[in-house]
Amino acid sequence: MKLREYEAKKILQEAGIPVPAGFLIKTADELSAHLDVLGDAIVLKAQVDVGGRGKAGGILMADKKNAVATARELFAKQIKGLTVREILAEQRLVIQKEYYLSITVDRSAKQPLLLFSDAGGVEIENTVQENPDAIRKAVALPLMLDLPPFMLRELAGKAPKEVMPVINKLYRVFLDKDALLAEINPLVITPQGVFAADAKIIVDDNALARQGITVNRDLSEREREAEKNGFSYVELGGNIGVIGNGAGLTMSTLDLIEYYGGKAANFLDVGGGAESDRVKNAVQLVARVPSVRVIVVNLLGGITRCDEVAKGIIAAGISQKVIVRLAGTNEAEGRSMLAEKGYEMLDTMDLVVKKAVEVAA
Repeated sequence: MKLREYEAKKILQEAGIPVPAGFLIKTADELSAHLDVLGDAIVLKAQVDVGGRGKAGGILMADKKNAVATARELFAKQIKGLTVREILAEQRLVIQKEYYLSITVDRSAKQPLLLFSDAGGVEIENTVQENPDAIRKAVALPLMLDLPPFMLRELAGKAPKEVMPVINKLYRVFLDKDALLAEINPLVITPQGVFAADAKIIVDDNALARQGITVNRDLSEREREAEKNGFSYVELGGNIGVIGNGAGLTMSTLDLIEYYGGKAANFLDVGGGAESDRVKNAVQLVARVPSVRVIVVNLLGGITRCDEVAKGIIAAGISQKVIVRLAGTNEAEGRSMLAEKGYEMLDTMDLVVKKAVEVAA
């Protein structure tokens, strides 16, 4: 789950990494009480869960005289379709130099990967593409709780020595918060020292409970409902709904849809031993995706009984066409029940997917 900037900066501050003086406000009028602390130059940052908010108008500069009016302007905006409900109001820094610092997971090495560049800021993506050598990298060794001085020196390069402890502290944050990403961009040098001018932390969804996070804000309403039902579910943006049992079978269905020129709306693994109510809930959940025109149900009956699957599909009572492939335990009963209600069944996954792509088109 992505933390918002004010949440990430609170964590950095607690870890001893300097951040600008700032306050979270939920109305423009709340800003008045903080103006003396923030000083004459202020930056207002919309706390919305999207990237590129600066280019989308989500970060505005203000001075003490017009700060409240500027905050009111920002609250009235939508940033990439999201309403601004919270603003981080911060002291504007006098920036002398920007750096980029990031820690993520090297999936091949299965270890934290540290990235540092002398060119930080909003154009870091261009820097990576145009001059990849500008990014210095290091992989932390297994069970390393602190980074060795030689690694810190190599990463920091010619950056001021104050940068090195920040790298190590961010690394500890990465470990302590079960993060998939901990990023400071930019890490800035000012006349008052080094500061994290922006911050991003993504917590591993599997560790949310351990981190005391009860609600995953990154989930859509349907993804949240799927989680309650115990489904493995991901929204994908196409118009062909997909329900399978087993991750491999469901992924194979997605691959075939892509192969035949279609686009899946979702991934939904209903799991093994699915009873009729569980199948009904899965079908209704997928049918509520606005873009879905047709649903593929591709289930192999082992501990899952095909007659239970058929009952669930029929009970769902949805308007979209459902194309079914059933094979395995009580297959004949399940197919008979569906045929009686007029559902289209085909014998192979290949045929089911081809038909669904035709219907969706």
